[in-house]
Amino acid sequence: MTDAGVRGTMGTAGASSPVIHAQDLEKIYESRDGDSIQALGPLSFDIAPGEFITIVGMSGCGKSTLLKLLAGLIGRTTGTLQVRGNDLNGPQRDIGMVFQDSVLLAWRTVIDNVLLPAEVLGLDRKASRARAIELLETVGLEDFAQKYPRELSGGMQQRVSIARALLHEPKILLMDEPFGALDAMTRESMSLEILRIWEATQKTIVFVTHSITEAVLLANRVIVLSSRPGRIAEIVKIDLPPSRNLNMINSEKFGVYSARIRELLESSTRAQ
Repeated sequence: MTDAGVRGTMGTAGASSPVIHAQDLEKIYESRDGDSIQALGPLSFDIAPGEFITIVGMSGCGKSTLLKLLAGLIGRTTGTLQVRGNDLNGPQRDIGMVFQDSVLLAWRTVIDNVLLPAEVLGLDRKASRARAIELLETVGLEDFAQKYPRELSGGMQQRVSIARALLHEPKILLMDEPFGALDAMTRESMSLEILRIWEATQKTIVFVTHSITEAVLLANRVIVLSSRPGRIAEIVKIDLPPSRNLNMINSEKFGVYSARIRELLESSTRAQ
């Protein structure tokens, strides 16, 4: 396991208390016939404020389960899970979530979709609307505020869902394969878009992906999970220049990181 590092203007990860702390975290499900199925863990890790963490692993290794645990959507079986020093025992206002599907309401305009958390949380309507307009500008959709989801491309819909997740100013943004359903070109464009948003908002982002290339391009560190039950095979520190671009994918250093992650995933599969 390598030490944490935060690129750009974020400073040194080790200088702050972790925003997320997991120790011996496990999730065990019970099947209908009463058998116990260990889906995840035990695993331990810390995530510093402002880090961009990606999580990769084979299908069924528990990536989405881990993200649901971090979101407070499901409870852990054993172990410690803390957010900002407090035990996580349910959904938190400090945490925003973006799913693979944009999950926009078809009968609501773009801006009204973005404003949905304000209604749920009972936030000030005027201030929330101003924030929604600001976020639509951030994601490049200010001219589409009165459009409906059916009038947007898949990538644009995902940008709306990201704006919605940021409306209530969460400190942490969890993203579960948000670009998985997009075509290759749109996916690359959205990767650069989320980097731009991350740099603009300085949120802590935890991003699940199947793509090794995407994982390396986006992250400060990549958490590589073994096959089920998902355990940490290695945490790979990504030491690339602060301003990421698609040309880096062809660099030797990028290739070394990608090869290491692929080796870890293949070793995990062979071990089953």
